[in-house]
Amino acid sequence: MSIHPSACVHPDARIAPDAVIGPYAVIEGPAEIGPGCVIQSHAVVTGHVVMGAGNVIGYGAIVGADPQDFGFQPGVRSQVILGERNRIREYCTLHRGTQEGSATVVGDDCFLMAGVHLAHNCRVGNRSVLANNALLGGHVQLGERVFVGGGCVFHQHIRVGSLAICQGGSAFSKDVPPFCIGAERNGVAGLNVVGLRRAGLSAQTRAGIKAAFDLLYRRGLNLTQALQKAAESEWAPEPAQLVRFAAESGKRGLCDLISSRKTGRLENPE
Repeated sequence: MSIHPSACVHPDARIAPDAVIGPYAVIEGPAEIGPGCVIQSHAVVTGHVVMGAGNVIGYGAIVGADPQDFGFQPGVRSQVILGERNRIREYCTLHRGTQEGSATVVGDDCFLMAGVHLAHNCRVGNRSVLANNALLGGHVQLGERVFVGGGCVFHQHIRVGSLAICQGGSAFSKDVPPFCIGAERNGVAGLNVVGLRRAGLSAQTRAGIKAAFDLLYRRGLNLTQALQKAAESEWAPEPAQLVRFAAESGKRGLCDLISSRKTGRLENPE
């Protein structure tokens, strides 16, 4: 174990023997730091943080701080849980859950670039990338292999589906479907064709996803009508994922297709 003499480490903290704690870092109890983790200088790991192997916490980052929630009670026991091999760069802030026993969760192999904020109870799927200064409100959920451009902002309680990409500087208060390109304000610009190919999805699977996308966005149907039509067909797993995500969109609804905004085609009548 390598702990710099200037670091402040609580005796209740559990730190793997090969972890590295840099100058002026603060590790509070009862945080758990897994094997091979690196906590760089001036970073703060506070409270009930559980960190798997191989994570790097960048300079000045804060992991486990209290949520920015007016109703939060400081005595609540909640967590930030990190999987393995995540890179949390400079000055990121990851806040713990706001309810008793809840957690903010980051999966494996994620990359949070400088200045990213994860509010309480966010969940980030494996292999996701969040570019500089992306801001996620409370309870936002990202699927696996999501790419979020720099400066994107997300309203609380929304979802971004797997293999979606969000254009830098965009703002979302509605769900971004899987496999899609989120853009502008609550918009969808089309399918993430390049991302689907890079993910190794077959041409047949991509064609199925396109068919589901066209049904939801290009047939002139509202969401209820599109879902009723989708129920008449059998879908392969990935297209079915897109249809299911749309069906679970709830009150906030889905982002609408940018090119059809003037028609209001995807307005959910509910």
